[in-house]
Amino acid sequence: MATKIVLITGANSGIGYATSKVIASASKDFHVIMAARSLDKVNTAKSEIEATGIQGQLSALQLDITDQTSIDQAVAFVEATFGHLDVLVSNAAIGGLGFPDFKSRIQAVMDTNVVGTAAAAASFRPLLLESPKPYSIYVSSGMGSMTLATDPTFPWHKGMPDGVAYRASKSALDMIVLQEHYDFGETTPLKSYAYCPGLVRSNLRGTSEAAVSAGGAAGDPAVSGRGILAIIQGEKDVDAGKFVNSDGGVYGW
Repeated sequence: MATKIVLITGANSGIGYATSKVIASASKDFHVIMAARSLDKVNTAKSEIEATGIQGQLSALQLDITDQTSIDQAVAFVEATFGHLDVLVSNAAIGGLGFPDFKSRIQAVMDTNVVGTAAAAASFRPLLLESPKPYSIYVSSGMGSMTLATDPTFPWHKGMPDGVAYRASKSALDMIVLQEHYDFGETTPLKSYAYCPGLVRSNLRGTSEAAVSAGGAAGDPAVSGRGILAIIQGEKDVDAGKFVNSDGGVYGW
């Protein structure tokens, strides 16, 4: 079996880190490119995962999705090194912490979670289309679902304090996913997904243990990683162009 080349953005921590480990541990046929803004941090993450005895291979790549020059350099590296890309997991995101006012917060969140994510995906897409079976997976959130937001039985349907920037960014991201599916899903082999990883340990909410664990409610991001692995192994091909979740189900947009 030919090696599948998988690139994961925001791979130095949280869901990106866990997904890198899950995929690289699953088979010798995976080569995971761990991408992040800080090359030092992603190299450290890569070494930690390699020390666990994975079956596949890892590479580290500097990539700031808010910087087109950085994106172009990353695309050039992947093209020169591998010639194609089989899977793009668009995971890099910010939660909107640490900004002095609403305008700066929402601009920064949209710049990373929407504009940067879409720009990186568009830039890598030609390499994805060189693959016979490409997957484009965008890590979204149930918080961005209009269906769930209008369902009073959904525990977070009213959102969280100061969470509108993040929530709106994921709603916008969902439309980008859907449009990618419409533009490429019928005329190319590309399969696109929005993916809700569930409430898992992450520093998006802050760096304290209470924030990372969501007061003890957050689960293991490896569960999210296993859901992404299932997608790229073809187990969710029937749900291409949909908003799938880590429980194996599908959310309404």
